Amino acid sequence: MEIEGRGGLDVRMAVEALRNGVPNSAAVQELGCKQPAAQDRFLQILQAAADQAELSGGMLVSGDFGTGKSHLLEHLEHLALTQGFVCSKVSISKETPFYDLGKVFTSAMENGRTPDGRGRFIERLCHAIDWTSSDYGAFSGWADQEASRGVLSALFPASLSVYEKLEDNALRADIESFWAGDRILIGKVKRGLREVGEQGTWSFRAPRAADLMPQRLRFMVELIRCAGYRGWVVLLDELELIGSYSILQRGRAYAETARWMGRARGEAYPGLVVVGAVTSDFASAIISPDGQRKDRDYVPARLEQNVRYRDIAGRAATGMRLLERECVALAAPDSDDVKATMESLRRLYRRAYGWEPPPSQAVAGGAGFMGRMRYKVRAAINEWDLQRLQVADVPDTEFVAFDGSYDEDAAPEQDTGGG
Repeated sequence: MEIEGRGGLDVRMAVEALRNGVPNSAAVQELGCKQPAAQDRFLQILQAAADQAELSGGMLVSGDFGTGKSHLLEHLEHLALTQGFVCSKVSISKETPFYDLGKVFTSAMENGRTPDGRGRFIERLCHAIDWTSSDYGAFSGWADQEASRGVLSALFPASLSVYEKLEDNALRADIESFWAGDRILIGKVKRGLREVGEQGTWSFRAPRAADLMPQRLRFMVELIRCAGYRGWVVLLDELELIGSYSILQRGRAYAETARWMGRARGEAYPGLVVVGAVTSDFASAIISPDGQRKDRDYVPARLEQNVRYRDIAGRAATGMRLLERECVALAAPDSDDVKATMESLRRLYRRAYGWEPPPSQAVAGGAGFMGRMRYKVRAAINEWDLQRLQVADVPDTEFVAFDGSYDEDAAPEQDTGGG
């Protein structure tokens, strides 16, 4: 299927993305995604999240380096956007460690995307809300009720009321940033309440960071649905970096896995759908009693010995079980898959450069990393470049395999306020 309505620059950018091994949306739409098990499961979760107001959930997918995990996540984002969900892609990294809910949430907000275009995510969401509608009335009532039950800080309904009623763009911007993950001065919200005559409606202090972040996540999912979208899809890439954390950080990351997958007891995020991608050997190398870290044996005990993290030991065990037993394994491409992909790539290259590339001779399989689709795609593009530019002496191309490492090189334990 060709990308409709895209000019030459967009098509060339798609080719360059594939050359660099990081397919963009245009490239994924052109080449398609041949992972029917993962796609079907994802569509089922989307439908359930849209139909059942109290359901949240997710799935984990696993595959070797270069087998198409990032390609799959890009494809799933496209599917979700076409079905009325908003999406955020988050790559786990040293700057965005998975054990820190606050940093993952902030990254998700910074990288959020709505079906109707790009722009600052929180601004687009707030702009989409009809502040006079019954949907907003229900959202506001929900925030009030949750605050009265002590489940949600009164700061949320208070800031919501100020945002709705006070024509103060600077304060509204501060409130948007607070909802999106930044701090806010409590005095600013209280000043806003005085100006709208609601200073006695709510009583609140600044909540603890550990309490604030799960509340902020819950509030944001409800705000997204109030804005008219069916839910929030968060796509988490490179979860295998958990293996490089210290033991307590890994324990916290496993607990976060349970939270994001909708398996944390006592927490629910209706309308939140999460997909996490991890390398296929992660569980055997890190969690299994036969692996490098033996986390199934050691992590729960270490958490229980630590006063700060004792209450998440059970949740961490749940996260480890999910990573061990419930990953959807990505299927290796067969000969028909390779042939179809290379033919789509050839059409894309022709449109990008106005030159007819010869059919690729790539076939399924190959020794080691040379069997990966990423290698076959990049090799074909490089070969066509040389032929198109009529290079007389074709140089040898040397490829070096990248093997992931789970060396423990994380920073010392510190309180990041991530919950």
